[in-house]
Amino acid sequence: MNELTIKQAAERSKKIREHYRSLEMKHHGSEWSVEEDALAFLTDARLVGRFTMAQQGRCPVDDSNEVDLEHKIGESIWWLMVLADRMGIDSEEALENFLSTTEKRFDL
Repeated sequence: MNELTIKQAAERSKKIREHYRSLEMKHHGSEWSVEEDALAFLTDARLVGRFTMAQQGRCPVDDSNEVDLEHKIGESIWWLMVLADRMGIDSEEALENFLSTTEKRFDL
């Protein structure tokens, strides 16, 4: 399998979000706002925390935890790309800027 670039992931994320938009229009008559997308991301991020605790043996959960954790981490990354796109932020540039700034801060 070819390595996935951040740009490719962002484009694929945008297409998936467009499909969800059509479902929102069909079922609710309007697209979710950016704020609603952000709240959905936070819901999934909370589940990443919950499933991480379960994976580390800090709280009980059913046997599907490993699959759920991987899925929710992937979905959280997807949400971040969707949010960045909807707010006019380039995901790749944002990550590069963060990494470069942090590396300089720690003299790496």
